[in-house]
Parts: sequence; structure tokens; C-alpha cells
Amino acid sequence: MHFLLRLSMRIMHLRKTTVGGFVLLFVIAAATVAYALEPSTFNTWFNAFYWVLTTMATVGYGDYYAKTVPGKAFTIFLYIFGIGLLSLVIANVIDSVGTIQRKRGSGTLDFKGSQHVILINWSKKVQYAIDEVLSYTPNAHIVVVDESTRHPLEHIAQVHFVSGDPSDDEVLRRAGIHRAKAAIVFADVRITEASLVDGKSLLIISSIERIAPSVHTTVEIVQEKNVQNFRHNQVNDFVLSHDAISRLAVRSALQEGNSDILSQLLSRQYGDDIYQIPVQPSWTTYGDAFKDLLKQGATLLADRNDLSINRKLNQQIPSGAKLYIVSDADTYQQILEK
Repeated sequence: MHFLLRLSMRIMHLRKTTVGGFVLLFVIAAATVAYALEPSTFNTWFNAFYWVLTTMATVGYGDYYAKTVPGKAFTIFLYIFGIGLLSLVIANVIDSVGTIQRKRGSGTLDFKGSQHVILINWSKKVQYAIDEVLSYTPNAHIVVVDESTRHPLEHIAQVHFVSGDPSDDEVLRRAGIHRAKAAIVFADVRITEASLVDGKSLLIISSIERIAPSVHTTVEIVQEKNVQNFRHNQVNDFVLSHDAISRLAVRSALQEGNSDILSQLLSRQYGDDIYQIPVQPSWTTYGDAFKDLLKQGATLLADRNDLSINRKLNQQIPSGAKLYIVSDADTYQQILEK
């Protein structure tokens, strides 16, 4: 008994892969011994292998069983050692699943996917952003990077959490920054000094642009005077933290319904939305695109940030144009498939 106890303790301290390999070898060896002891009972080595597994798993269908004394003695050996070994493997599997869940909850599990969206600095705005991304692409994968120590949305499978300093290279690599589609840096609401908020965002953006310059970056800026600093760091897009809110509030007061229209365009939960579309070969001018899209149920809105193209309908569409339309999702899909 003391020998069995010492043996079991040693096995429990082995690596999980080592234990798995040891059990596999044990099963193969046991099947070989069983077939050698009673070849007429099992007929093939695979049947003996099947019998060993069902015996170790305590299933015992009864379709195969030992008939000779040596075979029955070997069966007793399987009862004593085999069942314990298989239980150890099952325990290791359960422990591994539990370890993964604990690491996922604490933000210490690396993200292995690609083409995901990274959201940095947890806040209520980040939760709204997650809802927006998932409403647009339900199967999208999102990685939240924050200095907190607990997953903020553990119940959502598509949301992965990485705990740590977002400006740290190792933390960004754990978030899969090199394989990401985009990274959005939100202002850290836990910092009260506005200049320090932008300073932290600038440090994070600098790290991202240095180690993964191909990733599309967007940053929320608190103070407008810091815009030039972010442009110097090659940020693709930026938004002023309070600018949109104040503008919507004023327009709501002075122009009834104006804010509702803008709110709908900013959210995927409504019917129509803003989409980017490729330039069709049949379009030569903005007017060609405008008329063709109108027939399909969409309205041409802008070329990049130029909203005045409705006054340039006779101008040719440049080679690097990025056209944006307002339409519903079905119309957008039809345009893409055309």
C-alpha cells in the first residue's frame, strides 16, 4: 500500500503531457498483454484495446471478458492500476479546463486569434463599443486590455481580457497586437487630470505604432490642443472626447430631431447605417456613382472625409477614392455582390 501511495504521488507531480503519454503507453501495453493471454477471446488486438478502455472506464459492456485464470488475474490488475490511472487523466483534464478559466478571468491568458479588435482602458464606453462591434459582426473577436485584474465581461465568449499596462510591449503582444485588425484607445476615466489622460493615451499609441505600425489605430482625445501630438504618432483616426456630446446636445436644443438622425447613424441597432463600398468599374464620375447607388436604394455620402461630393458630381472619381454610403444592411450586401 505504501508503494502504491508513493507511486501515485510521483505520478501526480508529473507534467500533464507526461501523464497522458504514460497512460497511453499503459493502455497499449495492456491491450497487447490481454491479446497475448487470450487471443481466441479477443480475436484482434483492436478488440483487446477496446476491452482495456471499457474496463478502465468502468463501463463493462460484457461483450468481451477474460475466461482464463491468467486473463482474470490481469483483469484484477487493470481494476487496481488502470482505473486509478484513467481517473488521474480525467482529473488532469478537469484541472486544465479550470486553470484556463481562471487565467481567462484574471487576464493572464494570451490571445491566439487574428483579425480582432483591441479596446484599451475599460469603461462604460468600452462596453458600448463592444455591443456595437458585436451588433455589426456577431462573430467578431474583441480583446480588452486594462490594468484591472478581473475580466469585465467574462460571460461573453467573444470578449477576451488581457490584464496589464497597455503601453507595455509584452502586454500588447499577449493581446495579439501584431495580428489585430484595429486598436482603439479610450481615455482612462480613472485619471482626473485631463493632460495626464491624454499623456497615457499618447504613450499607449506610441507603443502600438512602434511595434505594430500596420494596425489601424483610433484614439479618444480629451484636450483638443493635443491633437497635433497624436498626428505626429501616425494615429489613423481620433475623436475628441466631449466634442460629439456637446455638439449633439446643442443641435438637439436648436434643431429638433437632428440628434436622433446622428445617433441612428452612429449605431448599428437601427436600420440604416454608414458603409464603405468599393468603386465600381462602370463609374467614371461621382454623378455616375450617385445615380447608380440611388437606383439600388443607397445614398452616396462622402469620399473619405469629403462630404461635398454632391456638388462635384461632374468630377472624376480619383483612383484612391474611399466612398461611403447610407443604406440598410441588405442593400449594402447587394451592392457588394454586384
